[in-house]
Amino acid sequence: MNEQRKQPNENHLLIISVAPREESPLVRLSRRITESGCNLIETRLAALGQDVCLQALVQGSWDAIAKLESALGRLQRDEGLHVQFFRTSLRKPDGHYLPYIVEVTAADKPGVIYQLAEFFEHHGIGIENMSCSRYTATQTGAEVLSAQFTIGIPVDMHIAALRDDFLEFCDRLNLDAILDPLKF
Repeated sequence: MNEQRKQPNENHLLIISVAPREESPLVRLSRRITESGCNLIETRLAALGQDVCLQALVQGSWDAIAKLESALGRLQRDEGLHVQFFRTSLRKPDGHYLPYIVEVTAADKPGVIYQLAEFFEHHGIGIENMSCSRYTATQTGAEVLSAQFTIGIPVDMHIAALRDDFLEFCDRLNLDAILDPLKF
C-alpha cells in the first residue's frame, strides 16, 4: 500500500468559546483538553466587552480528539458554555509571502476597518492577525481607533509601490498608518 496514513498526533481540532468574564472558559477547556489526552498547540484569549473569547488549536490522536469532542459536547450541554469546534489541519508553510505589520490610528468612525480589509483584499494580501480597539484620548476627549494587522505580502509584489498605494489610501481617509516588515 502506497497510501500514507496520518501520524497519531496529526489530528487537529479548532475550538472557539465565549463566556462571561467571571466564567472564563480557559480553565474548563484546558482541563478537558488535558483529560482527553490532547495537547493545546495554539491559543488566543481576549476579553471583549463583558465576555471572554477563547480560540484554541488542539492536537491529538484520532481517539483523543474524538474523546475531546464528546467532552466539549457535554461541557456545552451540561454547563451551558458556548462552544463551537470542528476538525481542521495545520497550514502548510508557504514561503510565498512576507510578513508585515500595519498599524493604524485615526479618529473613530464607522467603516474604517472594512475599508482597510477591502484594500488588502483588493491587492491580494491576506490578513493573518488583527487587533483593534477604541479609546478616548485623554488630551482632547476624541474617540480614537487603534488597529494592528499582521499581513502576508506576496514575495513578487513591489513593496515600495504597495507602500505608496497604502499611504495614499490612508491619506484620503485621514488615517495615520505605518507598513513595516514584521521583526521577530
